[in-house]
Amino acid sequence: MAVNAGSSTNIIVRLEMDKQKIAFGQMMTAIGEAGGEVLAVDVSGIAKQTMIYDLTISLNPILTSSVVAQMNGLVGVNVIKVSDQTMLMHLGGKIEVNPKLRIKNRDDLSRVYTPGVARVSMAIHDDPSAAYSLTIKRNTVAVVSDGSAVLGLGNIGPLAAMPVMEGKAMLFKQLADVDAFPICIDTQDTEEIIETIKRIAPAFGGINLEDISSPRCFEIERRLIEELDIPVFHDDQHGTAVVLLAGLYNAVKLVGKRLQDCRVVLSGVGAAGSACTKILLSAGVTDIIGVDRCGALVRGQTYDHEAWDWYAEHTNPRLKTGTLSEVIHGADIFIGVSGPGVLTASDVRNMGKDPIVFAMANPTPEILPEEVEGIVKVMATGRSDYPNQINNVLCFPGLFRGVLDCRASRITEAMKLAAAAAIASVVQDHELNENFIIPSIFNQEVVERVRRAVMEVAYESGVARRRDLRAREGHPLQM
Repeated sequence: MAVNAGSSTNIIVRLEMDKQKIAFGQMMTAIGEAGGEVLAVDVSGIAKQTMIYDLTISLNPILTSSVVAQMNGLVGVNVIKVSDQTMLMHLGGKIEVNPKLRIKNRDDLSRVYTPGVARVSMAIHDDPSAAYSLTIKRNTVAVVSDGSAVLGLGNIGPLAAMPVMEGKAMLFKQLADVDAFPICIDTQDTEEIIETIKRIAPAFGGINLEDISSPRCFEIERRLIEELDIPVFHDDQHGTAVVLLAGLYNAVKLVGKRLQDCRVVLSGVGAAGSACTKILLSAGVTDIIGVDRCGALVRGQTYDHEAWDWYAEHTNPRLKTGTLSEVIHGADIFIGVSGPGVLTASDVRNMGKDPIVFAMANPTPEILPEEVEGIVKVMATGRSDYPNQINNVLCFPGLFRGVLDCRASRITEAMKLAAAAAIASVVQDHELNENFIIPSIFNQEVVERVRRAVMEVAYESGVARRRDLRAREGHPLQM
C-alpha cells in the first residue's frame, strides 16, 4: 500500500506563464532538476502576455510537493492547479452497487419489494439455507478492517483504510466475480470487532479480515472461525503464506532440492511470519528458525507474546540461538516479513548452496535484489518492480470463489495447501526460471485453478455444504 522507492505516478499541473519573464525551456529544465519528467504539454489558454499550460509530469509521488514548489518559485510562473491521476481515480470511491434488473413498472416493484418480497422472506424464515439461493449472501464477502495495520502505512484508522479496502473489493470482482464490500470498523477493541462482525455476518457468505494488527488479529480470527458458520480468512496471514508456499514449491524445484529437506530461517515473527511458518510445517518442513528483535526464538524461553511462545515450541529443532547473521549459516531458504536492511549480502553468502531469498517486507525489502545479484539463486520480493512478486492477489480471489461456490463452512489448512499447489502449477516446467517462479496476478488461469483445487479438498473433507458440483461441471476438480 505504501509508495515504492522506484514507483512513479503522473500529475497534471495547470500553470500560467508570463512569456516576457521566463522562457518555456527554463521551466522545463527546472522541472527536470526537481525530479519530474514532462510527458505532455497542452495549451489551455492564450493571452497577449501569458500562456496557460497543462503539463503532464511523471515523478515519484514523494517528489510532488518539491516539483510544484520549484515551479511556483520561478519568476513568471503561477501554478493554478495540481491534479494527481491516482487521486482522480478515487473521486467518489472506486466501487458502486448496481441492481441486476430494472424496475420498469408497478408489477416489477411489487415483485422485488412489497408485497411480493414477503414470500421470499418467509421462504428464508422457514429454511435459512435458502438465503444462499435467494439473496446476495451466495456471492458476497465482507472485507473487514479496523485500519490498525495497513501495509506500509501502519495504524491510520478506519476512514483512511477505506481506499485500500475498496481496492481489494475491486480485485475480488474483476478477478473472480465475487461481490465484496468494504467494512471499516471504528474500534480497535478485540471484543467489539468480534461482536460487530458476528452481527453483520448474516448478509455475507465469507469474511476477509484485512490490516488488523498483531497480536489482536490472531484472537479475532480464531474466535470468528469458532463462532461463525461461514469462512473467515485473515488475508495478511494466510494469503501471504499460500503465495509464499507456491513460490517456494517452484523455487526448490528449480534448484533441485526437496522443500521438506530445506533449512529455513524466517525474519519477523508477526501475523504473516507465524502463518508462513504454520503452512511450511503443514507442507512437511521440519527445520525452521524464527528470528525477531530478541534474536532466534527457542523453546524453554518465556516471551512477551503468547504467539512467540507457541512459535518457539514448534520450531527451531536444533535449539539455535543468536542473531539472524548467526543462525542463517547453511540455511537453504530465507523468508523476510520484517523490515528493510535486515539481511546483508554477507548473510546470503553464508547460506547453503543455491540460496533462495524471499525478502517480502514492503515497501523496502530486507535486502534489495541488486545487492545480492550473482550470490542468490532465486530472489523474490513483495514489490511489483522486481521479478517474482509474492502478492496475495494470487490467492484470495480464487480461494473465496471456491469456498462460495461449494458453500464451505470454513477454510482448512488442507485447502490452503491445495491453493498453493494450484498457483505453483500455473508456471509450467519449460517456463520455470530464476525470474519466473510465480504467475502474474493477471494470468486468467490462476483463479480457476485455485477455485477447483479448494473445492476438491472442501468436498473431500466434508466442509462443503452445497451439493457436489464435480459431476455437474463434467470434469474432475483435481489439478
